[in-house]
Amino acid sequence: MINIKPKHSLTTALLLYFFAPAQAQETIKKKGYTLNFESNYSALNPQLKQRMINTFFEVYPKLAKTYNPATLKDVKFFVDTAYKGVAATSNGRVVFSSAWLTKRPEDIDVVTHEVMHIVQNYGQSVGPGWLTEGIADYVRYRHGVDNAGAKWLLPDYKPEQSYKNSYRITARFFVWMEEKIKPGIIKTVDASLRDHTYTNDIWKNLTGKNLDELWADYSKNPSIAG
Repeated sequence: MINIKPKHSLTTALLLYFFAPAQAQETIKKKGYTLNFESNYSALNPQLKQRMINTFFEVYPKLAKTYNPATLKDVKFFVDTAYKGVAATSNGRVVFSSAWLTKRPEDIDVVTHEVMHIVQNYGQSVGPGWLTEGIADYVRYRHGVDNAGAKWLLPDYKPEQSYKNSYRITARFFVWMEEKIKPGIIKTVDASLRDHTYTNDIWKNLTGKNLDELWADYSKNPSIAG
């Protein structure tokens, strides 16, 4: 134990904060996949870190098998003190906000949402952003390891909503379509985005109705099993 005189404690604490070294990269290999985990947040809870790792290896192989077996086998996680969002994914690398993890450590399925973006791998997508995020939250709803623990729910339908609202609102619409209209439709749409054959006509080709007509039906009876 190091004793620090009170008059120097604040200065010392600030120095420790600003000059704390990044944690060494840890490489974990399992189930044919590799996760490289790095952080510049010295106060990252080791149990939370392990839970993030466990979640990756629980969900990523399932998502790869279901949606894109050719997805990357080598993924990077970086917990960043400078990042001000929640999380962001690019080129097989997920950046997580240390502030968010500290504020909402129970939100472990932020991992599920973000690694689905790696699986999606749409490149220069021909589809809208709301569709990409809606699919990622649909997958979180289906495959999340502890949505309940994070109190993460799909919102009830409201008349002012639109399928273009993205994220959970769009995800709920997709759950309804899977249950009431055509099972497997989201997997088909996801594949069309990845091979760049997606057009707005895909919905009518698959269901006989366009998105606006499907949303109108949804608004009349939006109940879902979940």
